[in-house]
Amino acid sequence: MTDPAPLARRLGLFDAIAIGVGSMVGAGVFASFAPASAVAGAGLLIGLAIAAVVAFCNATSSAQLAAQYPTSGGTYIYGRERLGEWPGFLAGWSFVIGKTASSAAMALVFAAYVAPAGYTELVAVLAVALLTTVNYFGITRTASLTKVLVTAVLAVLLIGVVLGLTGSSGPAVGKLGSFTENGWYGILQSAGLLFFAFAGYARIATLGEEVIRPKRTIPRAIVSALGIALLVYTVIALTLLSVLGPELLASSSAPLVDLVVASGHSWASPLMRIGAGLAALGALLALIAGIGRTSLAMARHDDLPSYLTAVHPRYSVPHRAEIVLAAIVCVLVLVVDLRDAIGFSSFGVLLYYLVANVSAYTQDSQHRRYPKVLQIVGSIGCVVLIATLPATSIVVGTVVVVLGVTYRLLRVRQLST
Repeated sequence: MTDPAPLARRLGLFDAIAIGVGSMVGAGVFASFAPASAVAGAGLLIGLAIAAVVAFCNATSSAQLAAQYPTSGGTYIYGRERLGEWPGFLAGWSFVIGKTASSAAMALVFAAYVAPAGYTELVAVLAVALLTTVNYFGITRTASLTKVLVTAVLAVLLIGVVLGLTGSSGPAVGKLGSFTENGWYGILQSAGLLFFAFAGYARIATLGEEVIRPKRTIPRAIVSALGIALLVYTVIALTLLSVLGPELLASSSAPLVDLVVASGHSWASPLMRIGAGLAALGALLALIAGIGRTSLAMARHDDLPSYLTAVHPRYSVPHRAEIVLAAIVCVLVLVVDLRDAIGFSSFGVLLYYLVANVSAYTQDSQHRRYPKVLQIVGSIGCVVLIATLPATSIVVGTVVVVLGVTYRLLRVRQLST
């Protein structure tokens, strides 16, 4: 289907990498490590490695597909083109629903760090409204703000690590305990939760219609952003576990703040809160952009209401899709629990990448950049991580998928009459 109002190609390589890093770092550092530690203890380090392997396989699949199909929609488009309409819909629906939950989670993370007591939901809603406004005025505004946020966040994280490891308490590696103390099921469950932290590279693929020289830029940006995020996560995870220990980390609602306090640098607590808030804003900013583009692609193919196909004539953004998304996220902010949102988001995103891996497996040699074994490992990894997510996340995710299938069946019937 030809879109009468295509998006403009304005993003370079550095822009795309910044959006990918901004999408990941906010989620992983400030939202995922505590629940992962709760189920796996020090074994979350093994979980992080497993999540990274699965993420790498998925990233190479996304990069390979994006080079062949450089348009908005990511795996929604790849699934449709390689596997058929239904797998494409499953990927798109899972992404939009899962990442809408992620948006609510990131808004709540931001508010948890910076809002006065009793104003968490209000501040989260205001953050969603502010970043939706930034996105509304064009993808170059989004990229510029993301680069500022990423630079500030990485600087704060570096300060936090240095203070944590050189503080009065010093590293306490003896607090780690056994890596397998909570069992392999707990480790795999932590991998599923930590995968939430790696999913940001998909944002680059969903913006494929706005990237300059996409066949070259998107694959390089995806792999580069994933590598940077993995390095940051590994350093932060080791620091948090060695200073706080698994038990304190598991119960922490603000791990980086607790890190500097435990190391005798309480004066740095406000700085860590500011850094956490900026990281969450960066992730939320990229989420709104990515979901808007996938919603646009689904609406173009009649899998979502045609009302969402509108592209702003001046700013070249799917403005209606982003406004509708913002309204839904604001409602979720008022009713969602942060940890439930993380688990549910992981369920949806893992399904999304399962379709991506299978789609990449079907590509011919002309479009293949990576060996098929990576797609096989990625597919198996997605299935295993889905199976080990918390039961609530699996049940809610399954119900939402069934609702999506029912919606599409009714919509197909309506369009055919």
